[in-house]
Amino acid sequence: MQHATYPSLAGKRVIITGGGTGIGVAIVEAFARQGAQVTFLDIATEPSRELEAKLADLPQPPKFRHCDLTDLAALAATFAEIEADAGAADILINNAANDDRHQIENVTPAYWEQRIAVNLRHQYFCAQAVAPAMRARKSGVILNLGSISWHLAQSDLSIYMTAKAGIEGLSRGLARDLGVDGVRVNCIIPGAVRTPRQERLWHTPEAEALILKGQCLKLRVEPDDVAALALFLASDNAAKCAGREYYVDAGWYGA
Repeated sequence: MQHATYPSLAGKRVIITGGGTGIGVAIVEAFARQGAQVTFLDIATEPSRELEAKLADLPQPPKFRHCDLTDLAALAATFAEIEADAGAADILINNAANDDRHQIENVTPAYWEQRIAVNLRHQYFCAQAVAPAMRARKSGVILNLGSISWHLAQSDLSIYMTAKAGIEGLSRGLARDLGVDGVRVNCIIPGAVRTPRQERLWHTPEAEALILKGQCLKLRVEPDDVAALALFLASDNAAKCAGREYYVDAGWYGA
């Protein structure tokens, strides 16, 4: 995909969580190619280093920082280090997540807490970390990634869907609380995105046919499609977009 160019993104300081794999890879590259100063966080060191090396020749090459977002002390320290090194973030993209399948009878309290920490809790505390500087500047963008899963009531994902539903409420709450200071918060809701992980785990001719049957458009959603929406929502062209959910799912209403 050849992305549109948004001059307002050039030089912006962008933090992207979960940037080393999946959808995050496309978002990191898309913002880096806009001339933004991108820092991306992940626990997957090897693919993150590979992405960093791939984009090293860009005028503003993205920088990887290892961070376990479920460790709130490490999260706070990492954001403080980024601000000290690169300056306060203009844009935060809360992308990190994990959609492990689970069955109700196997869920323990510890597993519940870990899944919520992986998929929801860190979004709040990442936003908390960047909010003071954004409020002081009277500008900033926070994009939280939700999921189509709970809108479709998919099976074996009850905790994941709980977290992803919560992200939409979180986004609206943050939009209200931060909007008075000029900070825009929105939620991106991807559909069935064709990432390497999803292809490895779930790709079969039957699954492919079921997804396409449920979509209005008979085309698979790619990571670049999500990145394209993120670029627009982060740019000045979306200056009046706040507190809303934006879908990139090819019109997936279920089979």
